[in-house]
Amino acid sequence: MSSYYQRHIFFCLNQRDKGENCCADHNAQAGFEHCKSRVKSEQLAGPGGVRVNKAGCLDRCAGGPVAVVYPEAVWYTYVDQHDIDEIVDSHLKQGKVVERLLLPPTVGR
Repeated sequence: MSSYYQRHIFFCLNQRDKGENCCADHNAQAGFEHCKSRVKSEQLAGPGGVRVNKAGCLDRCAGGPVAVVYPEAVWYTYVDQHDIDEIVDSHLKQGKVVERLLLPPTVGR
């Protein structure tokens, strides 16, 4: 059985109160918007392709900003549009994990 989307990337956009560490404080919205734009311009969007979604807290705040790609369950951290471009070009288009952007498995909240 095949999935509706080949890949699905979720961006944590959560904003925490009281100065707690959160993805929203690390330009997560800009990363999400850039990824969505790139996926659309590369004609990857839609059924059988890639879906870019906003997410609430993914509970890995210490590594923020974070995004996760399914079905592979690969967790990324990123700092700028160049990193997002690399995730789109390598992982979302070709299925090749971007090793340098992997979120260490021990990073949590």
